[in-house]
Amino acid sequence: MTILTQRPTAPLSHAPQEAQPQAPAHSHHPDARLFGLIIFLVADGMTFAGFFAAYLTYRAVNPLPVNAEYELELLLPAVNTLLLLASSLTFHRGSKALMASRMSDCRGWLLLTAALGAAFMAGQMWEYFHLPFGLTDNLFASTFYALTGFHGLHVTLGAVMILIVWWQAGRKGYFTPENHFGFEAAELYWHFVDGVWVVLFALLYLL
Repeated sequence: MTILTQRPTAPLSHAPQEAQPQAPAHSHHPDARLFGLIIFLVADGMTFAGFFAAYLTYRAVNPLPVNAEYELELLLPAVNTLLLLASSLTFHRGSKALMASRMSDCRGWLLLTAALGAAFMAGQMWEYFHLPFGLTDNLFASTFYALTGFHGLHVTLGAVMILIVWWQAGRKGYFTPENHFGFEAAELYWHFVDGVWVVLFALLYLL
């Protein structure tokens, strides 16, 4: 026969218990966000490279007939190029203002950058409505609209990102010289879009 015995319970104590050690935080993990952004831009650049290669291939193997060659206007695309190059400069000035904790100046430069991007898109749309060819006229027309349209989509998304960053910069303490990844990501993306346009301008308008 088994006899069950009850172990005496310890008296309740109202003394504060000693705090248990906390598990180590994960704040020491390396920040891979910038690396991820660079990988994304490289992949996006490869997409543009595919478009460029396709355009050059089509141009080499399927040239337009003599009576179907187009004389593209250079003035408006050149002005658009200057607008985008200027927008990279203004974004950089905004970054400098952020690093100096001059948030009012930073937001002003961001608004100017977004305005330059909007002016670029307005010029692009004006060109579309005055081109002597349509989307499906021939192979050159299709690749022209595909290249410029895909880039225009990037400019539009970049302008939206700039406006989001502008709004965030207006919140006290949201961006600091030590913590501003969102701002940095938008700036790198915008410089990438500007660089792609320089290549596109050279291939489509100057070649």
